[in-house]
Amino acid sequence: MTKALPVFPKLKWVGFDVDGVMTDGGIYLDDNGRQSKRFHSRDGHGLKMLLRSSLRVCVITGRQSGVMEHRAKEMGIVEMHQDVKDKLAVYEQILKKDALLPEETAFAGDDLVDLPILLRCGLAMAPADACPEVLENVHFVSRSPAGHGAVREMVEFMLKNMGLWDELTAQYLR
Repeated sequence: MTKALPVFPKLKWVGFDVDGVMTDGGIYLDDNGRQSKRFHSRDGHGLKMLLRSSLRVCVITGRQSGVMEHRAKEMGIVEMHQDVKDKLAVYEQILKKDALLPEETAFAGDDLVDLPILLRCGLAMAPADACPEVLENVHFVSRSPAGHGAVREMVEFMLKNMGLWDELTAQYLR
């Protein structure tokens, strides 16, 4: 059961976890210890649409990954925090640095380590296969599991509720 969102917040910033949100959570390692991850193309297009809106996009993840650095660069995401041990501390630093109120922020997470931010931000989101404690404490749960279009659903939810969807999709509907 998700928690009710009384009024859609006036968002300025959106943060995403990586493993279990932007990917299916699988971490592929070869014999040399090199990592690879699988990303969904519609999630990527959703992120690009989000970046064309007025929102700032950020990644906060507990793992260090060259793969994610490449993906962020490809998407145009410039703010990325990897190998984070205390996600809430990083989030609080961002609020202070960018003069943001928690209610002006959204975050997408899937596991217990994401709960401190999810409980503080204005719009908390999760993929369908997030852990039960997260699913009970977010405002929006995607129909799709992580890494299979969940991020795109979250982006559409935000942009539609902010009244930006039609403007951002008009170029495709000519």
